[in-house]
Parts: sequence; structure tokens; C-alpha cells
Amino acid sequence: MFIMSAERKIIAIDAMGGDKGPNAVLGGMNQFLYQNGEDKVFFHLFGPSKVLNPLLAKYPRVARNCELIDAPGVIKGTDKVRDVIRHSQDTSMYMAIKDVREGNSAAVVSAGNTGILMSLSKLALKTIDGISRPAITTMLPSGGGDSRVVVLDLGANVHCDERDLFDFAILGSVYAEMLGKMPRPKVGVLNIGEEDTKGNETLQKLNKLLMEHKDELPYEYIGFVEGNDIGGGNVQVVVTDGFTGNIVLKTVEGTAKLIKRVLVDNLKKSILAIIGAFFLVHVFKRLKNKIDPRSYAGATFLGLKGFAVKTHGNSDALAFANSIKYAADLTGANLNDVIAARAQSVSKIRDEIINQE
Repeated sequence: MFIMSAERKIIAIDAMGGDKGPNAVLGGMNQFLYQNGEDKVFFHLFGPSKVLNPLLAKYPRVARNCELIDAPGVIKGTDKVRDVIRHSQDTSMYMAIKDVREGNSAAVVSAGNTGILMSLSKLALKTIDGISRPAITTMLPSGGGDSRVVVLDLGANVHCDERDLFDFAILGSVYAEMLGKMPRPKVGVLNIGEEDTKGNETLQKLNKLLMEHKDELPYEYIGFVEGNDIGGGNVQVVVTDGFTGNIVLKTVEGTAKLIKRVLVDNLKKSILAIIGAFFLVHVFKRLKNKIDPRSYAGATFLGLKGFAVKTHGNSDALAFANSIKYAADLTGANLNDVIAARAQSVSKIRDEIINQE
């Protein structure tokens, strides 16, 4: 009989989400265990046992460190939220989320349909008191060295009002402080210009309120920022709606792939370039680690009472392994208690927004 140690986290895995299927999921689990050891994380693996048992035979390291829980239903990437939400009880995604709600797992990781994962997570886990909506959140490359910037929302909420964006600033600042080790982070609101007169009415009202209460906020508010500031290293938390944030995310990923293609193409054209690259191999390795989308493959629905991690639908084993590492890091931080406390501390400022509506 397996006995769980107090230090060992349990993470629920939706084995059937993603374009590459359970092979990529189990490959990622195997890679995580190989890189991080078998004493850090134990898995609750959800999916059809008739599909997963043969795969587990190929991954003995994973088989030793997981409990397979039969979940015969599968949510497809093309399914609609309204069609699935009432008939999801036997699916790998819902059962994994439910495992977190019931306290059996500390987090869930899935590469499945974002909208459905978001809806089921919100229904099952509920939002933290004082937070209106959860936001998809992660850290993207920024500035020099290992610097990162927290960006939210990355796609959960297409339409956001001042209250939502105000809450996102709280979520992002706590995330940056506790996971990114950025004390009193600089927070900016994404806009088409830095001037106070730029942007729509929602952004202008929010900016005016935050500026008026600048000294009372638990972070350093620096006003409006532009898209080029995200990679510039001058801001540590960028707040925006999910429509714009998702475009930002896909642009960053596309730019990373473009840089890689340009480097490879140019290296192939010259012997001198190949020789030079040999001496710069460590520089190229650091660049790859910095811009490779698989290195920040996981994003969490921040603001829920439990952790749900979404990884790319086309995640390979490396991306999935990094998402598991990300989930483990999330569960090791006291994020939600701090978010609740910070939300309470600025509730009077937040009430001003509600009273204006």
C-alpha cells in the first residue's frame, strides 16, 4: 500500500486533453519525475483505463508514482462549453478538477479545451472572496537575464470592466511577489499609449482611481504601459482584458519561433557562422531557454480557491513536464490566503468602482 508523505504533493492529471493525446501527457510526467526525482510529486491520473494501462506499461517510472482513476468520458477540443458543462461528470477533465475540490489533490493540470476547463474550474472551485473573476496568468520573458513579467488576463475574460481589472492587479501583484520573488512589483495597465487621455472609458476610469489611491495600494502603480514595455523589463505586472492578453501571448510565442527560424536559417548559410555558433553555444542555449514557449507552458486560473493549470493544446512532453513543475511551485506558495487578505485590504477602494456603476 502506498503511503503519502506530508512533503509529497499530489497533482491531478487530465490524461486526455491536448492535441498530442495521452502519449505526450505520460511522457511529460515521466520527464518531470526523471528531472525532479520521485519523492516530490505523486499523481492522480484520470482517463479511460483501457487506453492508459498499456501506456503505463511503457512508463514504469510513472506507473510507480501514480494512481490511475478510470474516467471513461473525454472532452474534445472542438466541444462547446454549453454542450459539455451538464454532461461532464464522467470525463477526465471534470473528475480531475473535482479531485482538487475534494482536497485529494493540490492542483490539476490539463491541456484540454480552455473555455471548458475554465468554466468547470470556476463552477467546482469557486472564486476567492473579494475577487470577481479568475484570470489566466503566467510569466513571460522580459528584460535581460532571467527577468520575467506577469501578464493577465491571457484569455479567460474577453470583456472586462474596471472592477475586473482592479482585481487582476491584486492577483498579478501577489503572483509576482510570491512566485516571481518581486517585492512590491511595478504594475501597469496595458493601453495604446502612456498618456492619461489614451484608451477607452474603462481604462481611463481605472487609471484615475488607481492614481488617486496610489499610496494605499499594495504594489507600485506606474500607470499605462504599451505593448513594447512587456519585453522591456520596466514593468513587472501587466493588466489587461483576456481578448488583448491572448493576442499578446500568441504574439510572444510567434516572435520566439521567428527568432529561432532566422537564427537557424542564417547559420546554415555560412561556414563562418557555424564556426562562430560553436563558440557561442552557451549563449544560444540561454537564448533558447529564455524564448522557448515550452519553458512557460503552464498558466493558472488565478483567483480560484484551488489551482487549475492550463497548458498548450499542442504541448509535447517537455511542455507538459514544465507545466507539472509549474503546478508544483504554485501549490508550494501561500498564494490564495495572501490574495484574500490583499483583496480585503483594498475593499474600500474597490467599493468606489462598484458605487460608480
